Amino acid sequence: MRGVMTKRSPYLVPGAVAALLLAVFPLRGQTSAPRWDVLEAGARPDGQTDGTAVFQRLLDAAAKAGGGVVDVPAGRYSIRGNLTIPANVTLQGIYRVPPTPGPLQAGAPNGSVLLAYAGRGSAAGPPFIRLAGNNAALAGLVIAYPEWKQSEVPPVPYPPCVLADGPENTGVRDCCFLNPYEAIKLVRAARHLVRNVTGYPSKRGIYVDECYDIGHIENVHFWPFGVAYQPEDPFCKWINTQGVAFELARTDWQYVHNTFCFGYGVGYKFSRSAQGSANGNFLGLGADSCRRAVLVQQAQGPGLLISNGEFVGRWGSTDSVCLEIGPEVEGTVSLANCSFWGPIDRCVWMRSAVGQFTATACHFLDWDNGGAGSPAIQVDAGRAIVQACTFNQAKLQVLVATNVTSAILCANQAEGGFRVRNRAGKRTQLALNEEDPLNWTAEARAHYRITLGARGDARYLETWQGPEKADRPFRWSGAVSRLALPVLPGRTYTLTLDLRAPAPALSPDAGLYRDGKLLAPLKSQSALKATLAPASGDSLELELRCKGWVPGQVLAGSGDPRVLGVQVFGLVMEAEGAAAEVFDANTGQTPGPP
Repeated sequence: MRGVMTKRSPYLVPGAVAALLLAVFPLRGQTSAPRWDVLEAGARPDGQTDGTAVFQRLLDAAAKAGGGVVDVPAGRYSIRGNLTIPANVTLQGIYRVPPTPGPLQAGAPNGSVLLAYAGRGSAAGPPFIRLAGNNAALAGLVIAYPEWKQSEVPPVPYPPCVLADGPENTGVRDCCFLNPYEAIKLVRAARHLVRNVTGYPSKRGIYVDECYDIGHIENVHFWPFGVAYQPEDPFCKWINTQGVAFELARTDWQYVHNTFCFGYGVGYKFSRSAQGSANGNFLGLGADSCRRAVLVQQAQGPGLLISNGEFVGRWGSTDSVCLEIGPEVEGTVSLANCSFWGPIDRCVWMRSAVGQFTATACHFLDWDNGGAGSPAIQVDAGRAIVQACTFNQAKLQVLVATNVTSAILCANQAEGGFRVRNRAGKRTQLALNEEDPLNWTAEARAHYRITLGARGDARYLETWQGPEKADRPFRWSGAVSRLALPVLPGRTYTLTLDLRAPAPALSPDAGLYRDGKLLAPLKSQSALKATLAPASGDSLELELRCKGWVPGQVLAGSGDPRVLGVQVFGLVMEAEGAAAEVFDANTGQTPGPP
């Protein structure tokens, strides 16, 4: 403020004060921009009378005057045609925060509502609203498609609801796109601003391509507004497997901040068009109940920098991957301070031979929800760095495949110790990771018990269902479930499994196997005993095989879709000549004889 201080005011000269007051409180009749009102111009807010001509006449008048605001008071306006917003013109309703309306019924939603009809049956026609010039904007409106029906699956296509194809500095603010096929499409729309938007687009929410100067997408929330939502409802399920909430193709340093989507096939898709792919800053991304929360098909060299993300798999699925990096990706995908939970098979699947994946300070709560033995992070190829991350389960945390160029895994903490299946040899470097806290003395290895379903059991299990509890903890096996058990080399063991084998799980070849050979058959019994010949190493692997069965197909009233095997409560491993004391392999304690 140096240069404007006076004795009269320590902050502003009198002329500056007057200018500031006029800007905040204009004189009667003086406005910051010319304004037009569709209601005063003859539009009828009855939801029936076509207002296309009135709206477009005022938009054109605003353009002819050099720019201004066309106001849409509260009401339901039927727009049977298409609208074009010229340069320096804003079409504006009453909302100053994005609305979240309920189901589309007669008389609802309320506020400034445009009812769109044009283009039904084809995605290739002209958009409902075209942002046709620089600084064209849309604000404060609900846009709904009254001919839409939730019973129509796949959804009937329409052209984009809003399209900007060429102009710069366009904007969409404080709007709800209640049920469009595609909500917003931005092509060659440099410095676009999409802020405070809600809705439930079916095919795609926002698409950006050929943005060669920074674009902004902020505070956007795509969720089943206006829909009676059920995960298995055909319409909702279609979106949850086919729909895309956000898609970015060629965009140079895109900013996407504080956005959320629910119930899409892909939450955030980074694709490649003829013009290239994306790079940018992605802060506060949220994707719930998505089959692919983030799908990267290509990325520019500067990379996709994703911070503070929250990612959840598709409800009811066993094949959801929160972040999939495809085999063609050339750039870097970098995660920082992200969290993964819910029905997830793999949190991260890195597939690119030439790309780079980095995860720093991320939190992995859930994975392998289908009991397939999947890791939290699977690196099939390329380069990867996983550092300072936490893993909430004592399952396999990271799988490094043979084709990986370099994997650096350091300073990670994990329940039961950081577990890595390394098939890349010296190309994988591990350092300063948390080790298993259990002290496996010779006495502990000679005689121990594992309680399945209790905390600490997952370090010994692979391809099992999750922990459960009735009168006591247990887990269900699958058709084939594996055990990795500590042993003393050269010692013979007796293994006792405490289990219950339902009739649907029994078959002639059901039983306990080692190296493909049957050790003990599985019958309808409460215990299974097997003698284990000495192993050469300090662990051995066993398989529990049975006939997989689906409760929903066998038990009346059960909707459980899982493939189950037998119910296992625990096991005891006892070496020949072992002492009576039994080591608790879940907790590391030695409570005494069984």
